[in-house]
Amino acid sequence: MARSTVFRYKGSDADPQAVGSDLDVHAVLTGRVMHREDRLVIKVELVDVADGSQLWGEQYNRKLVDIFAIEEEIAREISEKLRLKLSSKEQKRLIKRHTENAEAYQLYLKGRYYWNRRTAEGLKKAIEQFQQAIDNDPNYALAYAGLADSYLVMQWYADAPTSEVLPKAKAAALRALQIDDSLAEAHASLAQIYAQSWQWGDAEAEFRRAIQLNPNYPTVHHWYSLELTNMGRLDEAMAEIKRAQELDPLSPQIAANMAATYILRGDLDAAIALCNNFIELDPNFPQTHVILALAYQRQGRYEEAIAEAQKGVELSRRASENLGVLGYCYAVARKRSEALAILRELEEKHARRESRGGHLAFVYAGLGDKDQAFAWLEKDFQDRSGPLANQITAYPILGTLRSDRRYADLLHRMGLPQ
Repeated sequence: MARSTVFRYKGSDADPQAVGSDLDVHAVLTGRVMHREDRLVIKVELVDVADGSQLWGEQYNRKLVDIFAIEEEIAREISEKLRLKLSSKEQKRLIKRHTENAEAYQLYLKGRYYWNRRTAEGLKKAIEQFQQAIDNDPNYALAYAGLADSYLVMQWYADAPTSEVLPKAKAAALRALQIDDSLAEAHASLAQIYAQSWQWGDAEAEFRRAIQLNPNYPTVHHWYSLELTNMGRLDEAMAEIKRAQELDPLSPQIAANMAATYILRGDLDAAIALCNNFIELDPNFPQTHVILALAYQRQGRYEEAIAEAQKGVELSRRASENLGVLGYCYAVARKRSEALAILRELEEKHARRESRGGHLAFVYAGLGDKDQAFAWLEKDFQDRSGPLANQITAYPILGTLRSDRRYADLLHRMGLPQ
């Protein structure tokens, strides 16, 4: 299971059997860590989800500097207790240390925590944590991969210009691979960098390489599904996003992208059910509300769509992409004055380089002004905006533009299938 999913149970008194049932796993490792001066006392228990019995349990009392040795010892003892037959390659992965610096390791974990929050503020904190991890250990490849990923998603969640963040992301990913070419996370980062650079063949090759190195890394399946969506390969995209959710079943971002894929396939009821389930789990994640708004809009439930889009805007502190969706929902509901107010706000943000042209194109598409919609999409094309491909292929908002010859021309110039 992905760390982001498992850590949602941290600090709770959740029943191991209930957790195991939620995550569809056979066994759950639960425990407590007590920090006493320079020592760690760790009590762990491996519970059989089927009947609640203890498969194994142990207590460790170690110096803090031995944290990596403790991890290896626990992993080895569990595999032996379960009588797992590991290949030599799996055994190496089990005891592989990415760093010997305990402080760098803690900083990396904090960085991933903030990265998973997918907010502008969280991403800035993630970059700080990853950079501090690198300062503590300049050869920490995972920290460089985390840094690359943070710069990559800054385009969506902090409205950062592609020209500013993509070179930084690529430098960090290449440094990670220079240190450790077998690191799946770094290959996934590079794959997404190629995708944002519209180098589709190179992107697919790197995605496949990352999956080969670690088929249980949820982010690579998540991002590969976006690449496949860009290529119009929706069945494969759905298979990949489903695999991502199997590995990280409590990730709201993966769920939001899965719901978006359902919308593209015309399964609106599945999209709505998935969004509502995750809103119940995490009502403060903006994108789930935004995707739900799009599903409601497709069903003609305009007031509900507007309400959900408004929530997404509020929770994201008026992120440009969510403003674009809200403006679109206003437009198709014939609330022209509200849509125009959103356009003015987005134009001001665009002038400050805090918004992409595609966000304004959303609103103009809703208003039926194709000329202006294509004019703003062209601005993104000229800026080589990384998210442009995903906006024009994965968002149902721009569906009204597909019959226009300018749409096919834009796809052609980006190297995408028409």
